[in-house]
Amino acid sequence: MSAPAKPGPRERLLDAAQKLTYTHGMNVGVDALLKEANVARRSLYEHFGGKDGLIAAVLRRTTAEDEADYRRVMNAAGEHPRTRLLAIFDRLDEVVAGPGFCGCRYLAADLTLVEPGHPAHEITRAYRRTVHQILERDLVALGHPRPEHAADQLLLLIDGTLAAGATRPGIAPGALARELAEHILAAA
Repeated sequence: MSAPAKPGPRERLLDAAQKLTYTHGMNVGVDALLKEANVARRSLYEHFGGKDGLIAAVLRRTTAEDEADYRRVMNAAGEHPRTRLLAIFDRLDEVVAGPGFCGCRYLAADLTLVEPGHPAHEITRAYRRTVHQILERDLVALGHPRPEHAADQLLLLIDGTLAAGATRPGIAPGALARELAEHILAAA
């Protein structure tokens, strides 16, 4: 039986960048990425065109993972829209209390990568639009009178939970946000 194939340079770069941009920030150096991935500089440019392309690829990968996590958490909570929406904040409380939590990579990208045309910004905007749609769908099913507005409010609570989890550990921001979310859902 042969050993599993070692990931190629592209996958190693993605894995390294996903790890290092989360733990050390979006401004992590190219040399650190190359060292972590154990690849030559040429591989970065061949596969991603440079660091900006690599960051964009990492964000595309993580948005897909995180969107799937929202859906998984909501589906596991059952069929009632209120329960499904509140389950998000229970999950966020677990996430921010978990070992190695370093904040929201999407907020970090938007705040750190100051060039307006950086490819990361369109990816983070698309991610938030998708999460907004996920929230709005259940708010419509709940019969909320202003589902789009309520989805904006819940998304603000999600962003705030992730920011507070990174900057104020130990306050259980998901539980606090859940209480506020209950007021938003009560309008339905």
